[in-house]
Amino acid sequence: MFGIIRPCGSHGCPSLFRAWRAHLCGLCLTLRDGQGHGARLATNYDGLIISVLAEAQSPYGSPHRTAGPCALRGFRSAEVVDARAGGVRLAASVSLVLAAGKLRDHVADGDGVPGTGAARTMLASRWEAAGARMGASVGFDTAVLTATVDRQLAMEGLTGTVRLLDLTAPTEDAVAAAFAYTATIAGKPGNAAALTEAGRFFGRIAHLLDAVEDQEEDTARGAFNPLTATATTRAEARRLCDDAAHGLALALRELELADRHLVEVLLDAEVRRAIARTFDDHVTTASYDRPGWVRKSAAGVATFFTCGLWRPRWSKRRGRPCDDRCYLGDGSCCECGRCCEWCNCVNCCD
Repeated sequence: MFGIIRPCGSHGCPSLFRAWRAHLCGLCLTLRDGQGHGARLATNYDGLIISVLAEAQSPYGSPHRTAGPCALRGFRSAEVVDARAGGVRLAASVSLVLAAGKLRDHVADGDGVPGTGAARTMLASRWEAAGARMGASVGFDTAVLTATVDRQLAMEGLTGTVRLLDLTAPTEDAVAAAFAYTATIAGKPGNAAALTEAGRFFGRIAHLLDAVEDQEEDTARGAFNPLTATATTRAEARRLCDDAAHGLALALRELELADRHLVEVLLDAEVRRAIARTFDDHVTTASYDRPGWVRKSAAGVATFFTCGLWRPRWSKRRGRPCDDRCYLGDGSCCECGRCCEWCNCVNCCD
């Protein structure tokens, strides 16, 4: 479950946290229903924002249902967005296509277990096809997403002649297309322009934060990193992120939404928190020596079964606060003691 938006239950209103989890679990289950259990690996925190945006514009077009117990919810049932909702199907489509692009990028960089490149490329092709089918079910052409993945790989081959914002442009275009299409699903065409702008800014932030978090590891193993390739300092990357966050907030104000609380929490407050977490709390003490595939696999299993609380010594999240490590994010392990730090409790809390 990758992504920059990882709200913790103790940092906000319980009702908003449950609403966020309904979209997260709904996305996971929609991936399962559309492509099998293996596709649930494509679940990511940022992709669910597409479902959130669609519901915020047209709540009646996003039905909910009660899902059965799940290990990541402590074997509790929960209300989730139903797979019939156009927004969650669009989110699942985008998640599959972008996860396929991530697989192809790892293969191109030589990451992962040696000799598995062909298998991962085959899986990427299957996920792209599945994403295209799910996108077609809501009228969305995923070709715009697959094209940006190809553009990204091509841009990375132009080292020395490319600017940082040229490298982030494919991601910006992909996110902008997905955000804008939620206006079509919700029947709110007037929101398309503002959603396109918001998508570009969010895509830029996500790409830059990923580059910052991976820079030390990429440098250690000689892999491509946008900051290193363009000789961009972290201070400049922080400035670009802060500027984009400001532009994102302005774009959100232009949207016509039936309910804007969760959208503003995720795309304004949580985005700013993600920027601060990445730059201000960046951990430099972790070991980035590449472990063998046996150790990496064992560590992955241990991390999964502890819901992220245990991290191996080479993890960038080792030593971070509990809410930055825990997959659940239900507030049960957080110790910050803050509540509703970015909202009016009178208006949005239970």
